[in-house]
Amino acid sequence: MTTGEKISAVGNVLYVVATPLGNLRDITLRALDILASVDVIAAEDTRVTSKLLARHRIATRMLSLHAHNERRRAAEIVSLLGSGKSVALVSDAGTPAVSDPGAVLVRAVAQAGYVVVPVPGPSAVIAALSASGIAAPQWLFCGFLPAAATARRAALTRVSDYPGALVFYEAPHRIAATLDALVAVLGPERGLVVARELTKRFETIHRCRLGEAPAWLAVDTDRARGEFVLIVDAPGATIRAGDDADAHDRMLSTLLAELPVAQAVRLAVKLTGAPRNRLYERALKLSKDDRH
Repeated sequence: MTTGEKISAVGNVLYVVATPLGNLRDITLRALDILASVDVIAAEDTRVTSKLLARHRIATRMLSLHAHNERRRAAEIVSLLGSGKSVALVSDAGTPAVSDPGAVLVRAVAQAGYVVVPVPGPSAVIAALSASGIAAPQWLFCGFLPAAATARRAALTRVSDYPGALVFYEAPHRIAATLDALVAVLGPERGLVVARELTKRFETIHRCRLGEAPAWLAVDTDRARGEFVLIVDAPGATIRAGDDADAHDRMLSTLLAELPVAQAVRLAVKLTGAPRNRLYERALKLSKDDRH
């Protein structure tokens, strides 16, 4: 097949098609070709997918495939493939079967001997990592953490020593509890990127230390809206934060020239977000050095 050539779906094949995270223009030409030419689209929520199809004037028949009916639908779709039909699998947003329904279907189709073809495109994980500024040659996708507090803490403890970045998905009604758990288990010093509502109107990408995240979230109720990708930097990155020591010393020296130690440290904490204990120790040393 020539690169760029318009294609049509082939019978007996399941296509796993990535769809936009929010902006409906973020869809590949190949995905449009497949969605328009398959016999059936298996959609997580047909109401959501119908908006995408209407935008591109695609009238392919849909059936629902979600967490509650996936096993039953998988048998139906295997039967469709057996009769020579082609099927596209889509989720509400992003790449199917990644913290979304679809893995059960893909496995059933593969086990039945039919071809599964990925049609790559938008992924919230990759989009968030690409805009995070975190240099992460290794990263671990953790998906959604458990809802129960004890299970959530246990899950975080298991990955707390992973040498790379940790990537989580989270829903708005659980974001506050999850940030609190991240701080409690991983500590306040690790870097964090909060990516919210990616590709949508109120897209937000916020960078801070983990310990600062709960306060940032609490400032504005709108910050808890939408879908989240959370990226926690590697443990080793905490050590690299020591590169800021010279800048912190310069700031403290300037503040100490005009203010008592306690006030200088309090202001430096607000300006830098660095731990109070670290800045206080540096301020005491700088004050002592100045007296000699």
